[in-house]
Amino acid sequence: MSNVPANLKYSNDHEWCLLEGDVATIGITDFAQSQLGDIVFVDVPTVGETLEAGEVFGSIEAVKTVSDAFLPMGGEILEFNEAVDADPALVNQDAYGEGWLVKVQISNPADYDALLTAEQYAELIG
Repeated sequence: MSNVPANLKYSNDHEWCLLEGDVATIGITDFAQSQLGDIVFVDVPTVGETLEAGEVFGSIEAVKTVSDAFLPMGGEILEFNEAVDADPALVNQDAYGEGWLVKVQISNPADYDALLTAEQYAELIG
């Protein structure tokens, strides 16, 4: 059973979102990292860019696959987690904490309301 913290919102693409004011911290879920396996590289070339919800903001490379990372809320990518850049395994070890990926200045607060609750996400992943 994957860990699904109740204080976060989730996308159908397995990203989580923590909204504080108008800045969202975004990462991939525990379920997503467990499906990917050992993460060896995270690439976020979009810092400074403004993207819409659902657009690809980066990629996550595991031993056997590369997966796109989708932005659950539109806005400007403010920051990429330097700790993950230095040690991508943090995403496997602490997906909801030290393994966060980006911080985003959100452009549409309604995007947050459209995300899944913890209960809805838990149902999605079964």
